Order: sequence, then structure tokens, then C-alpha cells
Amino acid sequence: MTPKSGALLAGSCVAAIAAVGCIFELSSGTPQLGGLITGMILALSTPLTGIFFYAAVQDARANGQ
Repeated sequence: MTPKSGALLAGSCVAAIAAVGCIFELSSGTPQLGGLITGMILALSTPLTGIFFYAAVQDARANGQ
């Protein structure tokens, strides 16, 4: 694993954790940051999870790891 692919994989993990947290916050009925901000975080973190993971895999493959 290269430092770049490791950083991308870490970003993917953080984004996935944020997405799951937002789902729990929204399902609770009263999100601490409000529904709009929590929904925006969810809308951003969900695709970022996949994008970062895909980029990490591509980087690792390109470097023969």
C-alpha cells in the first residue's frame, strides 16, 4: 500500500462513518445539527465513500501492490 492509497482508504472510512452517523441522526427524529445540514453531510459523504475507495484501489493497482 502506498501512502496515497492509504490516505484515500482512510478518507473512504471517515466518509462511510459520517454517512452511517447521519443516517442514525436522521432516523432519531431530532438531529443535533438540524435536518438540512445532516442531510447535506449525508449527501456528500455517501458518494465520497465510493469515490475514495475506487481511487485507493486504482492507485494500489497502478503501483503493483
